[in-house]
Amino acid sequence: MTDISDDTIYLPWLNEDFQVFPALGSALTEPNGLLAAGGDLSPARIQAAYRQGIFPWFEDDQPILWWSPNPRSVIYTDDFRPSRSLAKRLRKQQYEVRFNTAFEQVMRACAQPRTEQLDTWITDEMISAYCELHSMGVAHSIESWVDGELVGGLYGLAIGQVFFGESMFSRSTDSSKVAFATLVDALKNWGYPLIDCQVSNPHLSSLGAVEISRESFVLLLDKYVTQAPLSTAWFKA
Repeated sequence: MTDISDDTIYLPWLNEDFQVFPALGSALTEPNGLLAAGGDLSPARIQAAYRQGIFPWFEDDQPILWWSPNPRSVIYTDDFRPSRSLAKRLRKQQYEVRFNTAFEQVMRACAQPRTEQLDTWITDEMISAYCELHSMGVAHSIESWVDGELVGGLYGLAIGQVFFGESMFSRSTDSSKVAFATLVDALKNWGYPLIDCQVSNPHLSSLGAVEISRESFVLLLDKYVTQAPLSTAWFKA
């Protein structure tokens, strides 16, 4: 999370009654992509945001903040190729991968502080909002299990033919990567050509994420979020 506490930043404040966002071109360059504040985390607003290339990202002591960074990190499912070491791990079948059996557990695991950061942007308010989206069949978890123990996974939203990845965690070597590779294989079969990864980092790059301009990303959204996938086979094991 970008620290904005020491700077005076003037942002459009969203009305709580309807889901209208400022033009993406008005997003700040520093912090990269900060677009607006306020509003709520209703299912309608969150889905409206993602459809436009916007997502919420804020800490407990901040108002709801909405972002649309430039460039955008994405993975094209047809281009995904697991690394040699990940392919070897997949062949070992060390992990049992499940879909949608422990959504809140995955979110709470992703919310645990990492070594490089003490705070989390996955607040209780965010967990409640995304669990509601999960109950609606919009948000999904992909989980790696060993002997009945959850050891890794990720979650995100599926809208149209786009999967919007949110966060992942790992408690065992490559457990989140195995879950991700399994997800990509499923997404290919189900007719999802694009995964949104939001902001680039070395871990995402190791999974094949590339950066594209915000303009290019929006064009892809315009093409894919209104299209039904080939299958809606999100399932519970």
